[in-house]
Amino acid sequence: MTTTDHDAYIAAAPEPFRPLLRQLRAGLSQALPDAREVVMYGMPGFQIGDMIVAGYAAFSKQCGLYVDPGAIAAHADEIASLKLKASKTGVTFSPNRPITAELVRKLAVRSRSEKGL
Repeated sequence: MTTTDHDAYIAAAPEPFRPLLRQLRAGLSQALPDAREVVMYGMPGFQIGDMIVAGYAAFSKQCGLYVDPGAIAAHADEIASLKLKASKTGVTFSPNRPITAELVRKLAVRSRSEKGL
């Protein structure tokens, strides 16, 4: 998926994921109001200064939210309680098991803090 803006990225994503991606984008915009929307390496993200604070992606079977590793570690219990999969830098979710707006906000705010912004 090669795009230059968030709208195009979401429009090109698999149809079942589009509502999730729109909600995710809105949640990140609210949590990071001074961030600039960018697309880097084919992934939409939110940038403050020279740093990407959060990014997201759609794949064939799931979506992912990518933040600072410290944000994932700080909210590992909540991620696990929602039965979401986490890696060092991301959380994956699907329409059957969506990420909550509150967790998106917490991860974005903590990612920003971890990056010293």
